[in-house]
Amino acid sequence: MQQLAAIALIVAAGRGTRADPTGRAPKQYAALGDRTVLAHAVAAFLEHPSIDAVQVVIHRDDRAAYDGAIACLSPSPRLAPPVIGGATRQQSVLAGLEALEAAGPTHVLIHDAARPFVPHDVINRVLAALVDKAAAIAALPLADTLKRAGANNTIAATVPRGGLWRAQTPQGFGFADILKAHRSAAAAGAPDFTDDAAIAEWAGLAVRLVVGDERAGKITTQEDLRMTERQQHAATAPLNIRIGQGFDVHSFTSGDHVMLCGVRVPHTHGVEAHSDGDVALHALTDALLGAIADGDIGQHFRNTDPRWRGASSDQFLEDAVKRIAAQGGEIVNVDVTVLSEAPKIAPHRDAMRQRLASLLRIDVGRVALKATTTEKLGALGRREGLAALAIALVHLR
Repeated sequence: MQQLAAIALIVAAGRGTRADPTGRAPKQYAALGDRTVLAHAVAAFLEHPSIDAVQVVIHRDDRAAYDGAIACLSPSPRLAPPVIGGATRQQSVLAGLEALEAAGPTHVLIHDAARPFVPHDVINRVLAALVDKAAAIAALPLADTLKRAGANNTIAATVPRGGLWRAQTPQGFGFADILKAHRSAAAAGAPDFTDDAAIAEWAGLAVRLVVGDERAGKITTQEDLRMTERQQHAATAPLNIRIGQGFDVHSFTSGDHVMLCGVRVPHTHGVEAHSDGDVALHALTDALLGAIADGDIGQHFRNTDPRWRGASSDQFLEDAVKRIAAQGGEIVNVDVTVLSEAPKIAPHRDAMRQRLASLLRIDVGRVALKATTTEKLGALGRREGLAALAIALVHLR
């Protein structure tokens, strides 16, 4: 048989039922989206270009469940027939290793079936570490403060967290090294180790820690399963992105200022309008309403209603922002263009962007504001008024 460089050994023989307290099925066969937990784990390694084969260890009673679990995967010669495991995880891993011995792999990555979403980057880091180390495991530095409990669950001591890591899988080893270590542990009647790195340590192998990933978390309880389902749904659900556009124009009249983007700008004229005539805020309000298909500014704030005579246009925009929030939406960014020969926008640009950001409740880096002229063409070019265009991007969750 041709020697293989790296084989993934997925341990799926456990009887743990905390993820399904009804006892209907072990957690590795629980549904997670359109696949089982086990199928996700197998696919992660089958789809990795540096993994030459995948071997799964199952419980003696689970062959039918296993066949059903992997039926959604495309047939692959790289997926070996399952191996029957033992009474403990340690015995199951040894059974899997011995089944692989004939293939003579250089390295083996041992992985828990209850960790369905190991990213390829984690697999890459473990494989890279095996170039000059006998063993390497994915792990995460501990961030939480640890407490040792005493009598009556009172704190007996605080455990320094420096240098402490949470072990994950995959855990990679030189194949011959870990097979020898497992056989020695079995022959010595060594206690049941909690992971394969512990057996490697017991056998005197140096084990390197490489950075894992929170996405490679282990499903242990029903709540773990529900949380993983929510995370997967969020990661795979199509983005509900909406784009809206708005336009507004007002003619000049007597006055000494215009309102633009909520900022008072001195000018030789005012604007003819029922409200304060802020064309930028009016255009932007329509853009936001358009993104969520909720009418337009005239529908919600009629120019025949005396309540809005001389009203600040801030409240029109704030109403649109509230309507988006009510739909679970988030304003991603806006882009406003003012069309006018005068007044000039540049001296007020920063203040306008800050005001828009405040009204929209987003970072100013998401607010674009530009100004242009019509090259003296048309009514705007003759300085008879000013106009604004706006585009808004909204993400509905």
